Amino acid sequence: MQYIQYSDKKDLDRRIKRPVQKSEDLFQAVQKIMREVKNNGDRALLNFSVRFDGKAPKKLMVDKESMNKNTKNVPSDLKKAIDHAIVNIKKFHEAQITPPLKIEPSTGVICEQRSLPIEKVGLYIPGGTAPLFSSVIMLAVPAVLAGCREIAMVTPPDENGNIPPAIQYAALQSGLSKMYCTGGAQGIAAMTYGTESIPKVDKILGPGNQYVAAAKQLAFLEGVAIDMPAGPSEVAIIADAEANAAFVAADLLSQAEHGIDSQVILIGTDNSKLKAIEQELARQLEELPRKAIARVSLEKSLLVKVKDTNEAMTISNAYAPEHLILATSNARVLAGKVTNAGSVFIGTLTPESAGDYASGTNHTLPTNRAATAFSGVNMDAFMKKITFQELTPQGVNAIGKTVVTMAKNEQLQAHANAMQLRMDNIKNTQP
Repeated sequence: MQYIQYSDKKDLDRRIKRPVQKSEDLFQAVQKIMREVKNNGDRALLNFSVRFDGKAPKKLMVDKESMNKNTKNVPSDLKKAIDHAIVNIKKFHEAQITPPLKIEPSTGVICEQRSLPIEKVGLYIPGGTAPLFSSVIMLAVPAVLAGCREIAMVTPPDENGNIPPAIQYAALQSGLSKMYCTGGAQGIAAMTYGTESIPKVDKILGPGNQYVAAAKQLAFLEGVAIDMPAGPSEVAIIADAEANAAFVAADLLSQAEHGIDSQVILIGTDNSKLKAIEQELARQLEELPRKAIARVSLEKSLLVKVKDTNEAMTISNAYAPEHLILATSNARVLAGKVTNAGSVFIGTLTPESAGDYASGTNHTLPTNRAATAFSGVNMDAFMKKITFQELTPQGVNAIGKTVVTMAKNEQLQAHANAMQLRMDNIKNTQP
């Protein structure tokens, strides 16, 4: 990890800047993929699977009957774990559903707000080096709870051209009856434009690599909503002298093993503790099956020495991490000072992996400083709030003059007329 001694807030943004990606080349490559899918549909998807995944899928669409058959051999302990996670995630997300709102701000003026499901949503599930069945739960459970009429889930094929059975099981248990075997930018393109097999959707949600992130941003330009401009995963950890070095090292590695473009940042107040964490990092790294990936990620990650936890929070809020772990003796106090983060993990016993899998919160979160303005996926991501208003004669009399005056002063006479005509009508018809 790269060592930084924090001294001046003025130089902070430059020192904690994330690795720069060549976005121009990236977007050109992704635009080409999306055009191909737009023009050639399923055939383009199959060709890209051979090119990027090594093998074309046996079936683009996997139905419920096939999913039931394909998941029979998923280990029983994994099935039990997935089922347990679904229970917690469902409980937390059900609690987020807002009831209809109806008030009367002035006599005879009735205002309402109702949450309605987005009709067609597309869910992206990463594959590649680590098929993420946990992401299935995080996206499918709230989509089903919201009542979305059509849910299209896409994920890359494995080396045999199949969707991994654990991903299929998680989809079934989350309430889905079909899914599609295609991934990468081409999977996003399929849900953006629609193909012979995959429907066009109204909104695309889900994490992915830089190609998926770029494709989602291009989909937005094509009129398809997205959850957030997410990219490679990241974690920031604030550790003081009381932190458990082994725990902190494990948390750093749990993020670093995601991919070579992941980034971790450790912000510490105590030199001896930072040295102990680095020693634990080296020891635990050698035991990881994915140590080659984690090592590359760590090489471009940061270790920042600060004076105290107040300085640490200044850095964290400026960095706006996807995940923030507070491994300090005053973790609850620091949690109250968080202004920018995707999800926060409070205290020494709360690893990021709790939220990744089974605590109940959602792990689809904003990255690359998007947490300054974006929320992680929640029930609102699958809903749209529509407002309604109704005026009675008393309501017209209550706000009519205000509306007319404001409209005239904005030089919008037709706006004023629309209200004035109603005011005159009521005046002439009432005894």
